[in-house]
Amino acid sequence: MRVTLKDGSVREYAGPMAIIDIAKDLSEGLARMACVGQIDGETADLRTAVDRDCAVNILTAKEEAGLSALRHTASHVMAQAVKRLYPEAKLAIGPSIADGFYYDLDLETPVTAEDLPKIEAEMKKIIKEALPIERFTLPREEAIAFMEDKGEPYKVELIKDLPKDAQISFYRQGEFTDLCAGPHLMNTKEVGKAYQLTSIAGAYWRGDEHNKMLTRIYATAFAKKEELDAYITMLEEAKKRDHRRLGRELGLFMMHEAGPGFPFFLPKGMVLKNTLLDYWREIHKRAGYVEISTPIILNRSLWETSGHWDHYKNNMYTTVIDEADYAVKPMNCPGGVLVYASEPRSYRDLPLRMGELGLVHRHEKSGQLHGLMRVRCFTQDDAHIFMTPEQIKDEIKGVANLIHQVYSLFGFRYHVELSTRPEDSMGSDEDWELATEGLRGALDELGLPYVVNEGDGAFYGPKIDFHLEDSIGRTWQCGTIQLDFQLPQRFELEYIGKDGEKHRPIMIHRVVFGSIERFIGILIEHFAGAFPVWLAPVQVKVLPISDKYGDYGKAVTARLEAAGIRGELDTRSEKIGYKIREAQTMKIPYMLVVGQKEEEEGTVSVRSRAEGDEGACSLEGFIHRIQKESLERV
Repeated sequence: MRVTLKDGSVREYAGPMAIIDIAKDLSEGLARMACVGQIDGETADLRTAVDRDCAVNILTAKEEAGLSALRHTASHVMAQAVKRLYPEAKLAIGPSIADGFYYDLDLETPVTAEDLPKIEAEMKKIIKEALPIERFTLPREEAIAFMEDKGEPYKVELIKDLPKDAQISFYRQGEFTDLCAGPHLMNTKEVGKAYQLTSIAGAYWRGDEHNKMLTRIYATAFAKKEELDAYITMLEEAKKRDHRRLGRELGLFMMHEAGPGFPFFLPKGMVLKNTLLDYWREIHKRAGYVEISTPIILNRSLWETSGHWDHYKNNMYTTVIDEADYAVKPMNCPGGVLVYASEPRSYRDLPLRMGELGLVHRHEKSGQLHGLMRVRCFTQDDAHIFMTPEQIKDEIKGVANLIHQVYSLFGFRYHVELSTRPEDSMGSDEDWELATEGLRGALDELGLPYVVNEGDGAFYGPKIDFHLEDSIGRTWQCGTIQLDFQLPQRFELEYIGKDGEKHRPIMIHRVVFGSIERFIGILIEHFAGAFPVWLAPVQVKVLPISDKYGDYGKAVTARLEAAGIRGELDTRSEKIGYKIREAQTMKIPYMLVVGQKEEEEGTVSVRSRAEGDEGACSLEGFIHRIQKESLERV
């Protein structure tokens, strides 16, 4: 039996070998760190026997699949600990996720955050017991009976959804057995010490609000204690930066029970939002885009033609007008298509880049709503580009460069994913292949590294997703470029080519910010509310030392506003120290202290958020400084 390793070397074995034994043959150190293996690219338990010529890769927690297996095993340990402490608990699901894992449980006894240390202590005992983790399978009917005997109704429901001829996979550790596809570590001891339960939340079974609310326990696990410590530090920092708290304290936005998931922007928040939109319009005009606006509500037949009615109607708000079905738009693209089709087009008109700051509505489940990050109403900075096949790569490269320009301005690093055809898609294999290779070719020509995200494309075409990294290391998916052959066909779009014949254009859907609301939430947390000068809702706070200098303060504020600077005067009869501290709390970039000396000399005493007291300077000199910072978007 020939085994090809990751480095290309080949090892020969006389007979079947477990992956863990191959790891030991390579290195005892590798075997100690190994979490899972891969056989011809398929992830498997280390206990899996290799019995044929194949490629084998040993994965540690440094690789995503290895870390996922560690966390998935930790979720079973956590569920086992809960079952020991609360024997009446019913198991639902317990997957690993991007930053840890969770387990959903049906508990008769209410469990709160105060109970988490008790569960952690029981986990520690289970880990110390070093219980072997064993996999076994049962036919579907036996599996149902097995879980019914254990009194696990949620597991029974899951099994009943599987094919009748399926062999159902289980994992056992000590007295605990769970329905699971795996893979898992070899024994509970390998989970180690670097784990922590982080929070408790409610979660509807299967995400359906009509089902019972379960208790979800969130946690995380790492291979090393220092990695866990760094993560916990990041969580603590994230709490300080929570955009919901800062948005309220800084007067940017509010939410109200009258419209859950529908944000209200307050005056300062509108300044922030409009400043972003002004920047958007500036760079898009420079990049050759025209701006359009399309209706917020359109009839059902349009959404049927576009495919959204079949693929997305559960997330759409609908109504009846004149006895006909209408839907509030969840996307802007069909409106953009109608604008393209509104007049004859020639190859000379292409590429046609149409941008829209369109207000869209999507029905998100109440349990998924989260400040500005997940809302039911938001402004999407869409653009739709109509082009010839020969223009595909250049247009994709142009969008990618635009996205790079924007993210660099805010100090975001990012990585790129190429998402391919999903199961729920429309269109021919040939169109999907051409579209996917068009995106891949543009990325290769740009020299942008990327990973392939199989099956995560839109229903109408493959896409490139941009995941930006904020100042504390969290990633957010914002920008996207989606190549679409389907909507131009479904709407029978045309242009007259050089040959005088009719041809079908190809369409790009793309966003840079994505949801403006969500991007603002990300910016609030990225900057911890301390926005750069050009973006700050209030750029300068004028602070008279006493009421006697209020008139001079008004004159200074008026001069700032006349120069296009967003200034605000503090007219309260408070001590200057209090005013300074409050302006700092409100994260104002600059404070101008004015008193007798400043009034007599026509100057201002400057305090900056970053440097503190900077001394006196002329008002005109200060104005020039702020104008320069704003213009250059420092």
